[in-house]
Amino acid sequence: MNLTDYSCSWHNAQMTAQQIALSKKWSPVNWEETFNAFPSKLHPQTVVHNWLTDGVCPKAVEKGFRCIFSNQGVWYLDHLDVPWEDVYNAEPLEGIRIDSEQKLVIGGEVCMWGETADTSDVQQTIWPRAAAAAERLWSQRDSTPTGNLTLSVLPRLQYFRCVLNSRGIPAAPVRNYYARTAPFGPGSCYMQ
Repeated sequence: MNLTDYSCSWHNAQMTAQQIALSKKWSPVNWEETFNAFPSKLHPQTVVHNWLTDGVCPKAVEKGFRCIFSNQGVWYLDHLDVPWEDVYNAEPLEGIRIDSEQKLVIGGEVCMWGETADTSDVQQTIWPRAAAAAERLWSQRDSTPTGNLTLSVLPRLQYFRCVLNSRGIPAAPVRNYYARTAPFGPGSCYMQ
């Protein structure tokens, strides 16, 4: 293989990493760019990690690959303008109608990158929005509410936030539109 350009070098590096993983009986996990660039070259054991764009999980599972959902538009917690309702409403199985393909979506992941956080505010940036995604991932699809989340989900998240705070984890107020705005007032855990 001629390694004169970036894409060729990148392809070679991905294929080498895939072979190393397979030789150790590991399942290779690739960001979606690898799937988008050369899906036919990926081993069937490959797990596609959907992070960048909508619609990658349906395409990956249609081709028989397993997929992890982490769409940056809703599950990247360093995107501070994403409210908990949007995190909760993200549907990892969106666009996947066949049961056997739905089973290939093996989970999801909220991501927290360091561009907008440091040790002084990382916990408040993660919690309680990560709990909204966790409930979606850990609950049966037909048992997660889709209507008025303020009535059905908000009380649980507010309670969980207060549990975290009582255990010394500085979780942000749930109703913050932005991830790190101030609470509505002192004692917010006691006035719900």
